[in-house]
Amino acid sequence: MSCVFCKIINGELPSYKIYEDEYTYAFLDIAKDMDGHTIVIPKKHVTNIIDCDCETLSKVTEAIRLISKHYVEDLGYTGVNILNASGKDAEQSVFHLHFHILPRKEEDGLHLWPALSGATHSLEEMAEALKLN
Repeated sequence: MSCVFCKIINGELPSYKIYEDEYTYAFLDIAKDMDGHTIVIPKKHVTNIIDCDCETLSKVTEAIRLISKHYVEDLGYTGVNILNASGKDAEQSVFHLHFHILPRKEEDGLHLWPALSGATHSLEEMAEALKLN
């Protein structure tokens, strides 16, 4: 398999492991764009959140919660951002489900929430169009 994350799980590529259990693996992002940038993946290959089964997603989100809690309660961070991109048009770059944990501190100066351009449809129109029956 040519999936870079599967190669990391299988030990074919190196990583800086933060956490591992039977279902998940978490490691530092090699981009080194900020201290503590952590990637959490399921050991089972699934492309994204859309094709992920509930049990796998539950195990991944529990690992995210556990790691995030550790960062805040034990390491002095005061919050985390959790990011995911599912699908090419959502800017997913590695097609193995993954979540980014970005540990935050008050003085880090980062503003990571995206600046959005504004809605083009009314809330009523969108509610009707997006409603899950």
